[in-house]
Amino acid sequence: MKRFLIVLSVHAFSFLACAGEVEIGREIYHENCASCHGRDMQKPGLAFDLKVFPKAEFSRFQNSVANGKGSGMPAWRGKLNEDDIQLLWLYVKNGP
Repeated sequence: MKRFLIVLSVHAFSFLACAGEVEIGREIYHENCASCHGRDMQKPGLAFDLKVFPKAEFSRFQNSVANGKGSGMPAWRGKLNEDDIQLLWLYVKNGP
């Protein structure tokens, strides 16, 4: 049981974002996403309102960013690497 708690604690710590990581995610967002999703992650029209994206669904977010979604969301695989997508997620999850 003690080993499980240690592993769980280490795993949970890896998901905590420091302010620097969120800031890097913000930069990635503004360079790549803001034109469609809006400066504050809310833009009326076809782009998804990222402020309401479920905070517990990283894998869904990761898949949508990497592979695109429908005809409106382009695939960013090859333009954003896995680390970029994780930093972007930290911003979306903790952003404005």
